[in-house]
Amino acid sequence: MEFVKEIIKNRKMIFRLGKSDFKNRFAGTSLGAIWGFIQPFIFMAMYVIVFQYILKTKSAGNDPFIVWYLPGMAMWTFLNDAILTASNSIRSYSYLVKKVVFPVDIIPLISLSSSSIIGIFLFAVATAVCAGFGYIGNFLQVLYMAICAIAFIVAMSRLTSALATLIPDVVQLLSVMMQLFFWLTPVIWNLNMLEGHNTLLIGSKCLPLTYLVTGFRDAFINNSNIVTEANARYTIVFWCVTIVLFIWGNTVFKKSKKDFADVL
Repeated sequence: MEFVKEIIKNRKMIFRLGKSDFKNRFAGTSLGAIWGFIQPFIFMAMYVIVFQYILKTKSAGNDPFIVWYLPGMAMWTFLNDAILTASNSIRSYSYLVKKVVFPVDIIPLISLSSSSIIGIFLFAVATAVCAGFGYIGNFLQVLYMAICAIAFIVAMSRLTSALATLIPDVVQLLSVMMQLFFWLTPVIWNLNMLEGHNTLLIGSKCLPLTYLVTGFRDAFINNSNIVTEANARYTIVFWCVTIVLFIWGNTVFKKSKKDFADVL
């Protein structure tokens, strides 16, 4: 596939520009790139304080709330940041599109590479905290969920980056949609609350974001295999949605990229 060949051919450039992109986000500040780690860490810590100590929120079982919460929130924060930045990446790198012969296909991956730096940090924090409470993650499931997350982000941003370049309002719409999905996805609430509402429960489990959040969380709590057991059907649904989204996005991107320079 042409897209895969572009990735392999330009992999070093993707990581190099991704690193520069991460540093440039906080250029001009005293702490520089450190803000990239401080902001999400404080955000996650505040949620722990509010929901565990003020609202007295409990986990889905007998596990400590912080162990139940942190992995899911780390995954969501990575997904949210990566999807939004990758979707707006072509506009952010408009000078490359307009002035230089540059492989436009890899631009969203540059933003994904940049967001992955924060994602790795958040995953490491969640892993360390869970280990501190005696919850050691299933390494293979953690790795699998990371691959799933990257695959979904690539598929999603392939479509949204093209649409956002042609229609600027798409970025704002996507931002609103991600806020809605935050509350529709069991990040700070658990799926047990939907028991007795089978349609809502099945619908929620079929959401790719739910699969990613709960799958990463279960790697620490249940230490289970999300591919098999009771989750096999949702694994199939997730990959079907991701593949269809990628095919759709790839078609839109290939047809639209010739117009990018004209609209930027």
